[in-house]
Amino acid sequence: MPLIDKEVRDNVGIISLNNLQKRNALSQALVDTIIEALNDFQTCKLPVVILRAAEGSPVWSAGHDINELPRSRRDPLGYFDSLEILLRAIQDYPSPVIAMVHGGVWGGAFNVIMVCDIVVADESASFAITPARLALPFNVLGILQFMNRVGLNIAKEMFFTADPIPAERAMRVGILNHLVPSEKLVDFTMELARRITDRSALAISIMKEQFRILSEASPMPPASFERIQGLRRRVYDSHDYAEGIRAFIEKRPPVFRGD
Repeated sequence: MPLIDKEVRDNVGIISLNNLQKRNALSQALVDTIIEALNDFQTCKLPVVILRAAEGSPVWSAGHDINELPRSRRDPLGYFDSLEILLRAIQDYPSPVIAMVHGGVWGGAFNVIMVCDIVVADESASFAITPARLALPFNVLGILQFMNRVGLNIAKEMFFTADPIPAERAMRVGILNHLVPSEKLVDFTMELARRITDRSALAISIMKEQFRILSEASPMPPASFERIQGLRRRVYDSHDYAEGIRAFIEKRPPVFRGD
């Protein structure tokens, strides 16, 4: 089975995650296939892309493929790692990318949702950012994206507890643009995409890039950035990081020591 389904409908590109056996975990292979589809759609100059899970999938995506994370002594979220490349590909796509969400969105997949331009979900959706469950050091840009979207206090709660946020709360705190009944999710999202296709693709492309630049415009002294990177290294060099990965693979609760 292909890892994604790809189609064009009414001048809208649709990418459906279709690795149900692994709960659409964001493996290198799946990420590469999504990026290839985005590149194809860009070549065709499609003015909107919808990113969704395949029909019948119980989850949108389980996030990182944990088996592909480095065990220790290397940044698991480096600039050239597959998830970071996917996030940039979505942000760099010159037209709106709409996330259509049915089911759970966990870990790195939540970060994918946060860089999409518009998010539409049904009542089955839930969202959890889970680095604290794995002792995973989240990166600077990812933290900033969450802060920009939901504010400092909500971002702290989500990261510190790693608890899922149900669809209704996700709507209240600004993760979602629209919360619609499950039976209307596809039609509503397609109609939204069609309205965008009727507007100026050039103007929208320029505005999307303006939004991206402005959202990342917070200045940071080099010393502060280096300190953050040093703090993150304390995590991915730690016992807790290695233990979090092992425990997940062994399907048991982790035993963290704080070092």
